[in-house]
Amino acid sequence: MMNSHEHEALLAQWRADFPILSERAACGQPLVYLDSAATSQKPQVVLDTLLQFYATQNANVHRGVYALSERATQAYEDSRARLARFIGSQYPDVLVLTHGATESVNLVAHGYFAPRLQAGDEIILTVMEHHANIVPWQMLAEQLQLRVHYVPLHHDGSLDMAAYADLLNANTRLVAVTHVSNVLGTINPVAEITKMAHAAGALVLIDGAQACPQIPVDVTAIDCDFYVASSHKCYAPSGVGLLYARPTLLDAMQPYQTGGSVIETVTLEKTTFLPPPMRFEAGTPAIAEAIAWAKACDYLSSIDFTAALAHKQQLLSDLHAGLAEFKQIRVHGQADAKVPIAAFTHTAIHPHDMATILDSEGVAVRAGHHCAMPLHHYLGISASTRASLAFYNDQSDIQALLRAIAKAEAIFS
Repeated sequence: MMNSHEHEALLAQWRADFPILSERAACGQPLVYLDSAATSQKPQVVLDTLLQFYATQNANVHRGVYALSERATQAYEDSRARLARFIGSQYPDVLVLTHGATESVNLVAHGYFAPRLQAGDEIILTVMEHHANIVPWQMLAEQLQLRVHYVPLHHDGSLDMAAYADLLNANTRLVAVTHVSNVLGTINPVAEITKMAHAAGALVLIDGAQACPQIPVDVTAIDCDFYVASSHKCYAPSGVGLLYARPTLLDAMQPYQTGGSVIETVTLEKTTFLPPPMRFEAGTPAIAEAIAWAKACDYLSSIDFTAALAHKQQLLSDLHAGLAEFKQIRVHGQADAKVPIAAFTHTAIHPHDMATILDSEGVAVRAGHHCAMPLHHYLGISASTRASLAFYNDQSDIQALLRAIAKAEAIFS
């Protein structure tokens, strides 16, 4: 176990890796960035990778026979394999690269489930899902006359697993659940959820957008059928998502989008498609961004991840303790298994007003429903203020947040 001096030195190095953390906010105060659940900041090595690609490797991939294109293709395909290894996939060659986690969910909904579901089939979601893992299934349910059920929560924001067990039945075809809630921070027991679903004959899709940047992910150990994630939440540029799926499921899927890159042959009468993953990657991909995402995963693998996890748990504990000092604040979601996210409401200050005042002090948080309106309705609130931390945050960030909340209270007193 490292001592306090070693921990401070490690944290200083982590923070130094992210150039934006040395910037000042518009108000002139040092930037306190507490919105990593919306999008993470990017380390210098990722920014350098992006620039290096455009400066020295820029070419389209897969179709060029000239050396520059072949180098770009090799770098892109190598990144696919590294991303697959980062999430523990046994099948690095068939990881599908999309334009975001949202597209990945839609690809599964339309490419696999739409042709296979029929009236009366059932889908199980949870009330804590991001809209991206609700709306595609609701639309499919409306089109095909499916039934959608939602797993409720315990008071602390954890899933009611007994209720989940009761919802599973012979008609359940899919369980789609977030690995980590983007509002509550709850880490769901996805391996257990998957095992129970498989016992009932259902497939499982896991939304890992919030998990990949925060906790170790091993899709092989989870044993899920589909897993999706997003680059911009995982310390990389925006514009890339991934879809892990068992090869047999990918083989059975039809393209969700068509055009260049996905085809094997095209005649005036008929088109045939390439095997996975190319079958699902229509058009020119976000080449540099995918390569930079792989570099971000390399970076995460290079830091002391055990120390980072311990640091984030201490941040979460200190954040909860600090917010508890404000008698008019309620933190929504305090499950034992949780990442450093705190969504809270104040009895006298609207979340948007709170976020505006915090911003005037250089503290960047998010206010609203966080693309989780059903969860907010379930909690009996219309919006919340959310502070979401990463390993590059420190105690001074929490103290700045608490001081800014105190100022907000003074203004509204």
